[in-house]
Amino acid sequence: MNILDAILGAQGGGASRQLGQQFGLNESQVSSALSALVPALAAGFQRNMSSPQGLDGLLSALGGGQHQRYVDDTGALARHDTVTEGNGILGHVFGSKDVSRQVAARAAAQTGIGESVLKNMLPVVAAMMMGTMSKQMAGPQSAQAGARSGGDALLGMLAPMLDSNRDGSMVDDVIGMIGRFTGR
Repeated sequence: MNILDAILGAQGGGASRQLGQQFGLNESQVSSALSALVPALAAGFQRNMSSPQGLDGLLSALGGGQHQRYVDDTGALARHDTVTEGNGILGHVFGSKDVSRQVAARAAAQTGIGESVLKNMLPVVAAMMMGTMSKQMAGPQSAQAGARSGGDALLGMLAPMLDSNRDGSMVDDVIGMIGRFTGR
């Protein structure tokens, strides 16, 4: 299952409903917002995982944090500490607030949802992604897996989000996506 489907289906759709209530969006808008934000976050996670240190850091964070609460307890999404932790995740994934702002601006242009709403939603979605990946890593097949297998499992969740032109290669899509957000 790709990460977008996992987030949309978390708690039988309860997490999506919570996002809608929290940010004043209907079900269709939540789906559109997630469809715009998750691929950008996936590209950032994938870029960080491309180095051994980045992969080790992510696997350590997933194993050591309480991230699963963001998909297991919909009430956690509305807490201030979720936004704080989500902003920390965004700092690691994108490296700067400017990139986060650009992601929100592009998502707003793509969805028609207000940029300020998406900017406020982005840290919560980042926390949900960490929760989803943490849950994947805690699965029975991952319990005995090493870092390499764990990284492969995470890439399996992220890859469908990254091959936007469906050409079988995510490399051109990731490079283009990162280039758009970093201006390179």
